[in-house]
Amino acid sequence: MHQTTAITVGGQSRPATSEDGLSALSTPVRSLYAHVPFCFHKCHYCDFYSFVDSQDRQPAFTDALISEIRTLARHARRASPGSARPPLDTVFVGGGTPSLLRPDLWHRLLAALNEAFDLSAPGLEFTVECNPETVTPELIATLRAGGVNRVSMGAQSFNTTHLKTLERWHDPENVPRALEIAAAGGIPRRSIDLIFAIPGQSLTDWETDLARGLSLCTPAGRGIGRSGGLEGSGGVEHISCYALTYEPNTAMTRRLARGEFAAAPDDLEARMYERTVELCAERGFGRYEVSNFAQPGAESRHNLAYWRQQQWLAAGPSASAHVAGWRWKNVPRLTDWMQGVERSGGYAPAADVEPPDPRRALAERLMMGVRIAEGLPGHEILAAAESLGARDTLRREAERQERKGLLRVSGGRWTLTDRGFLFADGVAAELMSVLQR
Repeated sequence: MHQTTAITVGGQSRPATSEDGLSALSTPVRSLYAHVPFCFHKCHYCDFYSFVDSQDRQPAFTDALISEIRTLARHARRASPGSARPPLDTVFVGGGTPSLLRPDLWHRLLAALNEAFDLSAPGLEFTVECNPETVTPELIATLRAGGVNRVSMGAQSFNTTHLKTLERWHDPENVPRALEIAAAGGIPRRSIDLIFAIPGQSLTDWETDLARGLSLCTPAGRGIGRSGGLEGSGGVEHISCYALTYEPNTAMTRRLARGEFAAAPDDLEARMYERTVELCAERGFGRYEVSNFAQPGAESRHNLAYWRQQQWLAAGPSASAHVAGWRWKNVPRLTDWMQGVERSGGYAPAADVEPPDPRRALAERLMMGVRIAEGLPGHEILAAAESLGARDTLRREAERQERKGLLRVSGGRWTLTDRGFLFADGVAAELMSVLQR
């Protein structure tokens, strides 16, 4: 369990809060992530902070989240002189299962968010993660009235056997139903998540799952509407395809250790990924990040802010922020987070607090930036490495990855090759290792 970080100020040790990082904010921040931890069932592969709430703490949670959002807006306003409400370009509400939050509480939350921040930018991307079983016309109407214009639907698989392995308990037929409800309710942008390399899953199984997901894309002849989203009924414009990973302290990993199943062989996982790229390309979905595919112009701008190492605010238990070079994670326990926000007037108790550090910042930029199709600006990366005395060794490592056929170092950018995308984590690790020498 994450504990609140202790920091020393003026010779005195005290628990860290989000105020320590927010006080350093001096330039406008355009993104906000909010975390809703409630679920009706804990999926066995999930390592995000979530739980089944038996105490009906949704109203108290919403009160605390609103308090924290108002505090975040106060700091963002100071970094945006002249703005009565600081503007945001992207908002992402994840979980957990945000669509499990009651519509009346969503109404309160969205009203407070619109009071605290300016969400009127023409290109605003406001995403809410949804579970197919919890999408209703009432929920979608509430979200749309509050400015939400994108939903990310957790499909994971259309195969009931594989859903059971993952401990996902939705009916696959509810995925297109939920997308139809979102489209009919005026949500113009829609995305789905899928998982491959599930134990027992064959290549044919995965191809069938992916084909089903792609069949939900925009019908032929439909296009981008004036609202900036897809015209047509239920059309999907974005697909995230993740290889199943066995995170520490998850039920899935414990089951693997007990021998209840075998992980997918590496060669099968690689072939599944290659087919993902091929089938998505055939339907007009370009790979813009290792696991993310989108129709032109439909990339997730919020996630790109992460991969490009831009600034973002964070609200809710376990939510992670990146502000002015500071990184921290709100304490991932609902009671501790709510009590801390109440005691401190809107500041969350913080864990894993990391003050600005040029070496860490460059390592993170290498780790995240190498994953996206646009790659890294080589000249900027080498300039940052020069101040750390690592320019030549980093350049040589990039050239070594190029000789291995994993990286292209040309035109001022470092980008993964098709083969390199299969080994993206390894390429990033090799580049980052230079900074430790």
